[in-house]
Amino acid sequence: MSLFIASLNSGSNGNCYYVGNGQEAILVDAGISCRETERRMSRLGLSMQTVKAIFVSHEHTDHISGIPVLAKKYQLPVYITEATHYHGNLSIQKEQVFAFKAYEPVQVGSLAIQAFPKKHDAAEPHSFIVNGNNVNIGVFTDIGSACDHVIMHFKHCHAAFLEANYDEEMLEKGSYPRHLKNRIRGGHGHLSNKQALEVFTKHKPAYMSHLFLSHLSRDNNSPQLVQQLFNEHANGTEIIVASRFEETAVYRVQATQDAVPAGLPVKTEMQVKFRPSYTQLRLW
Repeated sequence: MSLFIASLNSGSNGNCYYVGNGQEAILVDAGISCRETERRMSRLGLSMQTVKAIFVSHEHTDHISGIPVLAKKYQLPVYITEATHYHGNLSIQKEQVFAFKAYEPVQVGSLAIQAFPKKHDAAEPHSFIVNGNNVNIGVFTDIGSACDHVIMHFKHCHAAFLEANYDEEMLEKGSYPRHLKNRIRGGHGHLSNKQALEVFTKHKPAYMSHLFLSHLSRDNNSPQLVQQLFNEHANGTEIIVASRFEETAVYRVQATQDAVPAGLPVKTEMQVKFRPSYTQLRLW
């Protein structure tokens, strides 16, 4: 009982994450070109014919730029909220557009995909958890802070893509203007290495086998720095840094005998307020 996962690219130059079961798969975001997506899938031995849908987290160009061509060429359904579709100005055939709502699972073959809201500087941003073969995979990137939604879902994951965007000292000492630094770290931007590590050390389940550190800043982080930081606290979890230049390997994530049987988290009465902002940010 397993799922297969890979990052095809992760960073402000494009984001695309693959989750599949061997027969069918989905992409979370498609922010690299169709041609580059095909190349990277091919190098990994993955077939685009198994991809059955694209799920869109939010409208920023590094998450959607490849969708129109990819969706048209492979006639893929695109699951996207109404506000994200509007603000992303995506050119997609109406019959290929499908709305989703938070905490209402979408079934794609034997995969169940559940969205939940997150804090980010976008119109209607969501993260996702993908369930299949008794395994949960989380995609938690572009997060301003680790709200209750993120924590609740992270606790259920056998593997996850977790944002570790910036090192706090590198950001503070770097060349970005003050207003951009404040927006990155201001609660609706991105998650720092320290914040991501706190999520990992405090909330990871004992059965989490893989953690992909994702959406690293080009200017305000170091793959070596964040790899070393998380390795020191891995405690049996394999730590992979998702690159902004190339795909990762494909990893097989299995349900273990000591794991709690995996299902999608159930919505609670939590009331977390999100302040939407429609400004496109390029956060390196």
